[in-house]
Amino acid sequence: MEATKLEELKQFIEQCKSSPSILADPSLFFFRDYLESLGAKLPASAHKHGDSKSKSYVVEESDDEMEEKEQSQVEPQVEEEDEIIESDLELEGDTVDPDNDPPQKMGDPTVEVTEECRDASQEAKAKAMEALSQDKFEEAIEHLTEAISLNPTSAIMYATRATVYIKMKKPNAAIRDANAALEMNPDSAKGYKSRGMAQAMLGQWEDSAKDLHLASKLDYDEEISVVLKKVEPNAHRIEEHRRKYERLHKERGDRKAERERQRCRAKAQAEYERAKKQEQTSSSRKPGGMPGGCSGGCPCAPGGMPGGFPGAMPGGMPGGFPGAMPGGMPGNVDFSKILNDPELMTAFSDPEIMAAVQDVMKNPANLAKHQANPKVAPVIAKMMSKFAGPSMGGCRSC
Repeated sequence: MEATKLEELKQFIEQCKSSPSILADPSLFFFRDYLESLGAKLPASAHKHGDSKSKSYVVEESDDEMEEKEQSQVEPQVEEEDEIIESDLELEGDTVDPDNDPPQKMGDPTVEVTEECRDASQEAKAKAMEALSQDKFEEAIEHLTEAISLNPTSAIMYATRATVYIKMKKPNAAIRDANAALEMNPDSAKGYKSRGMAQAMLGQWEDSAKDLHLASKLDYDEEISVVLKKVEPNAHRIEEHRRKYERLHKERGDRKAERERQRCRAKAQAEYERAKKQEQTSSSRKPGGMPGGCSGGCPCAPGGMPGGFPGAMPGGMPGGFPGAMPGGMPGNVDFSKILNDPELMTAFSDPEIMAAVQDVMKNPANLAKHQANPKVAPVIAKMMSKFAGPSMGGCRSC
């Protein structure tokens, strides 16, 4: 051994004697282990806290473990949002309990109505109006039912009976008669008015406002205006309430979509960084270029397989992607073209597409099994188009 080296060794040993903690340096583990293998007893300061012979070696992480670790480091923290709970809606106006009586008797629209039947129907209606003027509602309903059976094609008879059911606070029966009147005459103002008033009694404020407005356009009267003043405020409150929570749900959905885009962007960036690191490590382990004057990473090299790139296919993709895809992608790929493409980033949010891309990246032989997938194939094709350009035309040394 040279004298200078021997002198340096002596000085190092003197330092270890005076300060054994030097041996706790990870770079000197080999020397510390060697001393202990000879039977040397080292002080506790020569070991780090919790260190021991059984832990004096380094266990290299597998590629999968490193990938999982890197993914966990770049995975953005997802903030859980509270569930959107709709507030109670304060409405004004009195309502009634729905009537659950059996449906009233309806006329047979297939019956042939003679002139005598029409006259008899009018006489029955007149009796109903007389009973109604005396608040004899049940009697009025009986006469109107007789009038309908005599002339079942008269919309006005059904609409008139609907008004009596409203006075009796039987909104469901009134709605059935109003619907029958409107089927026969879609322009029946009395039919819309009766149905709108019955819907208001049931608290169906929006439907009520709609029908009452139609009735007012067809044949305005003061009673419709009075009912509308009670109905419209509630209808407006309901509409505003619905729009508010539709907006809140949409905003929440937009935030969720943005978080997913950020997650995909971070994941893609991590893949790129990991692949770049793998390429650098691979290149450092296999020095030298390809025959013909090109460097190992040149896409013009014979067979298109870059130096130091394991498992590349002929014409394969050098650069930072592990398990490169066919196509001769150059090593100086600008991945910002992918990361800044909204369409690709949206596609990457689909688990099926992302899994297929990663599958091809890890093993180019798997490309064939995804080419028939109409969802995956266009995404891979678009990725490849991002790398087309002057850089694929060769290198100066070729």
